[in-house]
Formats: sequence, structure tokens, C-alpha cells
Amino acid sequence: MQKTVFKIRKMDCGAEEQMVRLKLGDFKNIASLEFDIANRRLDVYHTGDYKPVLASIDQLQLDASFVESTEAEQRSSADKNKIEKKLLQQVLFINLFFFILEIVTGIISGSMGLVADSLDMLADSLVYGLALFAVGGTMARKKNIARTSGYFQLILAVMGISEVIRRFLGFSEVPVFQTMIVISLLALIGNAACLVLLQKSKSTEAHMQASVIFTSNDVIINLGVIIAGALVFATKSKIPDLAVGAIVFLIVARGAYHILRIAK
Repeated sequence: MQKTVFKIRKMDCGAEEQMVRLKLGDFKNIASLEFDIANRRLDVYHTGDYKPVLASIDQLQLDASFVESTEAEQRSSADKNKIEKKLLQQVLFINLFFFILEIVTGIISGSMGLVADSLDMLADSLVYGLALFAVGGTMARKKNIARTSGYFQLILAVMGISEVIRRFLGFSEVPVFQTMIVISLLALIGNAACLVLLQKSKSTEAHMQASVIFTSNDVIINLGVIIAGALVFATKSKIPDLAVGAIVFLIVARGAYHILRIAK
């Protein structure tokens, strides 16, 4: 068993990691992959020559290079996969719960910020579900699920941005800022709990690192909706809420683009 280290300079988020993970999924001689986002590093545990692996990564145009290759012991990932699967199930449940809570309260209160955040929660649920379903699955099935998830997210983003434009043109009332702030605070607590659960795994695998990144972004979005609620109260205007909604929908669209790149 060989441990080969690659430097991937343009691998700076979970989407690029998933691209590499799926690209190398067809290699029968690869036992496991370990990603280090901060250092743009990939450790590949494999048998045989590393050069076909590097050539495959190069096709993604992520500026990859060989670092070193050393002898390594055979690694068993059964227990680790079991733990990661349990964690992903927990964060999937939390995200689905807050999706339902935010979509209902967002519609009732007239807040596009809450509606957008709920759809972002749904998009993240698709990411977590994809990571769960990818365990032990065939490469064709992984790519089909990724493609379906990407198109679904893209449709949500387009519908959301269209609704933001409609409301900006005057077809809505000022949202209920109290609901925006309270529900976003609850979602913030939920995402913080997800982040703690994911970080406990200390996993460097792509799907787990991607989940950490998406959840970290959700925390920032929750804070944005809270700030928008405060600005709605201060200005008596719907503009802050619509601005945050538009930003979140653009984030969802960007996530859809990355997922579709993974599935390509």
C-alpha cells in the first residue's frame, strides 16, 4: 500500500473536493482519500503507480502536482464510515426541521430572508443526503443524484430571485421583523449544533469537509437575516429583507453550479 501526497492549489472549497472524489471514484486500486482543505493537500492510499491518478486529477484543471509517495499500512474505514454516516444523518434531520420551520414562518411573516434561508437549508439537506447515499454507491448513481440535486437547487434559486424582483416592484408588505429575528436565532443555534457535530468527527474526507463549509456558510446567512430584521425595524422598509434574500438565492445558485460541475 502506497500513500501518495498531492498538492491541489485550486482546491479551496467543498465543491472542488467533491469533484476530485468523484473523478477518482472509478480507480479500483484506491483504498481511501484524505483531504486537507487549509493546505490544499490530498493523501491517496493506493496500490500501483500514482501517475494515472495525477493525470486524472489534472483533467479537472485544479493545478495539481505530485509531492511524495511513501509506504503505508492498509487502512480500514468501516468504523469511520459508520460514525460519519450517523453524524450526517443528525445534521440532515436538523436541516430538514429548520427548512420546514423557516419556509412556513417566512411565508406567514412575508420575509424573503427567511424563505431564502429555508431553501438554503433544503439545498444543504440535498448535500448531506448525497453524501449519505454516496457511501457504498456506484459512480453512476452518485453522479445521477448530484445532477438531479444541482438542477433542483438551480430551479429553487431562479424561482427565489424572481420572487425577490416581484416583491421589489411593490407586490409585498414590510415583513414582520420579530419573526425574522426569532426564527433566525433558532436556525443559528441549529446550525451551530450541526457545526459542532461535524467538527467532532475530525474527518478530512471531502464529503465531511464540504458539509462543514456549507454549515459554516449557513451560520453567516443566519446572522445576515438577523441583521436584516433589525434593519427592517429601524427603517420600516422591506429593502433589507429583499437584499438578504437575493444574496442567499445567489449562494444557492452558486452551490447548484458547483454540484452540476461535480456531476459532469
